[in-house]
Amino acid sequence: MTSRQLTPRHLALAVGLAAVWGVNFVVMQVGLRHFPPLLYAGLRFALAGFPALLFVGRPQVPWRWVAGVAAAIGVGQFGLLLMGMRAGMPAGLTSLVLQAQVVFTVVFAVLLLGERLTARRVGGLSVAFAGLALVAFDFGLSGPAGAFALCVAAAAAWGLGNVLQRRAAPPDSLRFMVWVSALSAPPLLLLSFLVEGAPRLAVPAEGWLSLAYVAFVSTLGGFGVWGWLLHRYDASTVAPYTLLVPVFGLSSAALLTGEPLSWVKVAAGALIVAGVLYAGGRPRFRFRSRSAAPAPPERAASAAPRP
Repeated sequence: MTSRQLTPRHLALAVGLAAVWGVNFVVMQVGLRHFPPLLYAGLRFALAGFPALLFVGRPQVPWRWVAGVAAAIGVGQFGLLLMGMRAGMPAGLTSLVLQAQVVFTVVFAVLLLGERLTARRVGGLSVAFAGLALVAFDFGLSGPAGAFALCVAAAAAWGLGNVLQRRAAPPDSLRFMVWVSALSAPPLLLLSFLVEGAPRLAVPAEGWLSLAYVAFVSTLGGFGVWGWLLHRYDASTVAPYTLLVPVFGLSSAALLTGEPLSWVKVAAGALIVAGVLYAGGRPRFRFRSRSAAPAPPERAASAAPRP
């Protein structure tokens, strides 16, 4: 499959999704004041999955893909991410570190799907990651080493989940995410019971409002849109736009929690945006993966952008 540039409407959708996921880090930080991390993750997917099962049919893809994405994104990404935040990673820094998923997504897409890298995309990602490195330097990586490692592992799990979902190519992304959520909840709740003990659900309304946001807005809405975009474009075309997440994450953390927003972070955010826009432009040169093979006609048609 050849790389396709996002249409203006799909570009706006990708940027809006980055804003939703950026604010999500502050919302999760609020929720972790009231819930232990594995319980919070399990309740998130239980709320997102089980009520919606009453209104959707089967996921329309083999169950192994649903289970794989649930293990990678549901249990792996969010379990590790929330444990890292609970261990001391602040919301803004977490939103930055998690964007290592772009590297993991592109690497997994090249290795497992035979997708192509372009010179333009490599250059744009390099500029964007210069911005990420600048933000990391400004933060000084002051969080605990274990918490930092958990967030990097969460990024790797997300990258693998992106590629598995791209390979599954579900025709209905929202229905697929409902089933992913439903399959993610039981192992997370079981792990919570084994590691964190019996659940305590008598928490203030603030905690439940946080859960509602992450379950319905970030999970169902966000991953529904994310899967919809991955179904129409190469994973390595869509993934760079998530580099905008730390821009929204850092700014919302500064506005809502008082995390300082220095000129260094502003400059880094500008680099990230410039790199993402350049990487998402129309490529002129391509590096071909030796293992890449032309997509069958029906596969290429199913991935074409739609109105």
